[in-house]
Amino acid sequence: MDNQTRTEIEAAVFRRLLAHLDSRKDAQNIDLMNLAGFCRNCLSKWYAAAAAERGEAVDYEQARELVYGMPYGEWKAKYQTEATPAQQAQLAAGQQNDRQRHAE
Repeated sequence: MDNQTRTEIEAAVFRRLLAHLDSRKDAQNIDLMNLAGFCRNCLSKWYAAAAAERGEAVDYEQARELVYGMPYGEWKAKYQTEATPAQQAQLAAGQQNDRQRHAE
């Protein structure tokens, strides 16, 4: 497979991932973090970083709007729910485990 085809396929997969996440607004960021170790905000940071590496000016808020399909504040007001104590505890435990793995 040539690089152009690979890039086009990867771009199509990313667009499909964003469409899937858009269709699953019930999947909260904390759920994604607890299950997979990344969330919509992580995707936004990766997008902004990849743009910067290529000399493109896409800041974090612009990237979040691309990932969320709307301004983050609007998405948060419409779809974000309060994290439960159990979700928060799971996230904290996962972050502690990550810190320990990176320290080794």
